[in-house]
Amino acid sequence: MTFIKRFDHVGITVADLDAATAFFVSLGLEADRKMAVEGEFLDTVIGMTGARTEIVMLRAPGGGTTLELSSFTRPDHLPSSPAPANALGLRNVAFEVHDLHAAVDHAAADGYGLVGGIGEYEGVWRMAYVRGPEGIIVSLAERLEK
Repeated sequence: MTFIKRFDHVGITVADLDAATAFFVSLGLEADRKMAVEGEFLDTVIGMTGARTEIVMLRAPGGGTTLELSSFTRPDHLPSSPAPANALGLRNVAFEVHDLHAAVDHAAADGYGLVGGIGEYEGVWRMAYVRGPEGIIVSLAERLEK
């Protein structure tokens, strides 16, 4: 028996919700309106009392799995350092793009540089990791035409 019905979303907690949203929108995701969540539901799910968060849901133009960005106003968020690519836990959020070099150049123009370089996998994919806002690793991949 399977319990999973579909892959719904990936959630990332950030300190600056507006900056993180702007970054992903500039890459081509579409953002829903910002909304606040607080109360018994949130407290129960996250195991904290008196929590309040603001969230924005983002989706690719073609639909599918969404990206949830959240920023806690209560309690204060905990600071963290950008993790290296081999750190345990969520490593990256990945998107297929039309033009990898243009996407990387666009991110760089906004101050978000490469983690390493642009690599090619077996003549099928060209991919790069970009260090996005608040250290989020964003994998950008372009399928190569054969």
